[in-house]
Amino acid sequence: MTRTLWDSSLGKKTVMAVSGLIMLLYLVVHMIGNLKIFFGSGEFNHYAHWLRTMGEPFLHYEWALWIVRVVLVAAVVLHAVSAYQLSRRDIRARPAKYVHRKPRASYATRTMRWGGIILGLFIVWHILDLTTGTVHPGGFQSGHPYQNVIDTFSTWYGNTIYIVAMLALGLHVQHGFWSAAQTLGAGSATRDRVLKTIANALAAVLTLGFICVPVAVMTGVVS
Repeated sequence: MTRTLWDSSLGKKTVMAVSGLIMLLYLVVHMIGNLKIFFGSGEFNHYAHWLRTMGEPFLHYEWALWIVRVVLVAAVVLHAVSAYQLSRRDIRARPAKYVHRKPRASYATRTMRWGGIILGLFIVWHILDLTTGTVHPGGFQSGHPYQNVIDTFSTWYGNTIYIVAMLALGLHVQHGFWSAAQTLGAGSATRDRVLKTIANALAAVLTLGFICVPVAVMTGVVS
C-alpha cells in the first residue's frame, strides 16, 4: 500500500506538500531567531547556545538540535527526490514540445525547478560557511555566531549569494505554499483568495526577514 502510494503522482505530490510545510515551519522559526541579531551579540550568541541546550535535562546536549537536523535533512531529500521524479514523469508525458507557447503559469511556477537547485546549492554553502566554517571568510570562531555572521556579510560575495538565494526562496514559498494547499485539499472556490494572500504574505515576510540581516550589516546598522 505504501509502495503504491509513493509510486503514484498524487503520493509524490503529497510527500512534497508535507515535507515543504515542515521546511516552511523551520524557516519561520529560523527567521525569527536570525532577527535576534538586532538585539546585540549577547542576545544572539545566547540564542545560538540555547539551540544546543534546548530539551535539557531530558535530552543531552545538542540532541534536540540533531533531531531537528535529521528531520530537516529527511524533508529536504524527500522533497527533492519527489520533485525530480515528478519532473521526469512530466517530461515523459510530453515528449514533444508544444507548437504554440503560451506561458500561462506564473513566474514563480516557471522557475520552481531552478529555484530548487539554487536553494539546494545555497544550503550546502550556508552549512559550510556558518556551521562547519569550511568556507567562512577570515577566521571562523566556534561559539561566536554573531561575529561569524558579521564576517560573512562583510563580503560582497556573501551578501550576493545570500540575497539571491532568499529571493529564490520567496518565489519558491509563494508557489509552494499554494501548491501544498491544493494537494492537501485545503483549496476551494471560497478559500482560494485567502490562500493566495497567505502565500504572498509568507513569501514577502520571509524574504524581507532574511534579507534585512545582510543589509543591516552592509549599512552598519549591525556591526
